[in-house]
Order: sequence, then C-alpha cells, then structure tokens
Amino acid sequence: MANNNYIAEVEASMGRLRPVSLETLGTVSLMNRIEVKYLLNFSKVPALIDLLAERYQALEIGDLRLFPYSSTYLDTADSLFYSQHIRGQFNRFKIRYRRYESTDLSFLEVKKRTNKGRTIKWRIEKSSDHGFFDPQATVFIEEHSPVTADSIRPVLINRFSRITLAGIESRERITIDFNMTFSDFNGNAGLSFPWLAIVEFKKESYSDSSYFRSLIKKVNAYPTAFSKYCVGRSILNTSLKKNVLKRKLLLIKKIENEYN
Repeated sequence: MANNNYIAEVEASMGRLRPVSLETLGTVSLMNRIEVKYLLNFSKVPALIDLLAERYQALEIGDLRLFPYSSTYLDTADSLFYSQHIRGQFNRFKIRYRRYESTDLSFLEVKKRTNKGRTIKWRIEKSSDHGFFDPQATVFIEEHSPVTADSIRPVLINRFSRITLAGIESRERITIDFNMTFSDFNGNAGLSFPWLAIVEFKKESYSDSSYFRSLIKKVNAYPTAFSKYCVGRSILNTSLKKNVLKRKLLLIKKIENEYN
C-alpha cells in the first residue's frame, strides 16, 4: 500500500478543491475522447493536486473523494487484445468488467483505440460472472468488438484507488490512479505498485492550450503511452512477448527507486 503519510497529504490537498457531484460529472461523459497518460512518483501527487486546485474540482460521493475500483480484463486464448496493443495496431480493443466499489455498480465495457488516436468506450451495467455471458452481454460484445463472446475469458484483475477531477470551466477530466495491484487467474502471486501513480487527461479534442498540460510539467511528468492491462499481464505471464514494453518497465523501476 502507498505510504500513509503521502495518502494523508493527498487527502489534505483534495480537501482544498471544491466538490462536484456524480450527477454533474455525468453530464460530461467523454465516451469518445482524446486520452493522454503520464506516469508519476506517487509522492508528487499532493503537489500536483495543489497546482490544479484553481481550475479543477473533485468528484465527491458522500464524504469520499478517493475511490476503490477493480477491473477484470478479458482476452482470447491467444491474447489477441494484448498482441494488438504490443504491436501498436490501429483500431485495437480492450474488454473488461469495471466495478465501482463505492457505489456498488459494475459495467461491462468495450474500449476501442481508433486510427485517429481517439478512445471510444461503450458499456452496459453488468456484473462479472467469471466468463459466463448472458444474452445481453453476448450481443453487446459481438456488436462492439471483433470477437465472439465464447472466445474470451478473464485473464487479469487490476485493483486501484482513483481520484477524479473535472474542469470548472472546461470540459476536461483528469483521473489519478494509485495503490495498484495485479493478479491473474493462474494462481500467480499478485503484484503491488505503491510508488506509482497514473495520471490520465481526457478531453473531447486534442489541444496544446490546456491549462493542465502546462501544470503537470512542473512535477516533471511527461506524456507516455501506458496500458495497465499490458503491463500487468506482461509481468505475470512470462510466456508473453514483452520486448516492446522494456522501456515502460524500466521507467516503472526508475520511479520505484525515486520513491524509495
């Protein structure tokens, strides 16, 4: 688990942001968007939140602003989706169950990265049943992805905590994920990355003029392509090709060393 002192600092920084409700946040769904990711030493997150406080507000549900999530990723027997990402293929896919622990909601989601660099997401409210798909889930998967429902199975579980920020005057959203763990369905030991934060900037269209893009440079974080799914699977499954991920894995190790 991330250092409790840093968690306390994050909570203190979050307390200085004005709140936004889930209902208000839902008016900007960003299901078709541009995404930019940044990897960050978790100890720098409080400073980043302080920088963002003037222009962004924090999702608040009840008295909570830090929320637990879990994702169960699905793939084919030959790891088609993993291979698409490793090859940098255009029009690549992910299929997962996403559970919002604080609201007890679960969704089956299909994400597509297009050849225009956009991310499109479709989802239906649905809980994971360890690879069993009812008729509604089957139709959903086969309508929005290139595979049949009976060809995919659960392969990876990812748990993490998330902070969600929304622009006060802009249609932007920022998520900060931390306390990440990974486990698979083959009995392999789980992984924990308490030193790592993944910051994701989401916007309807690409622009160099975002206030966020200038601020995050102040904590020495720069854009980098990153997939929690691919990194988790590559470390837990030694049979998968991972040469393309070596630079990402070295960056994670560098961040770990800085944190320690």
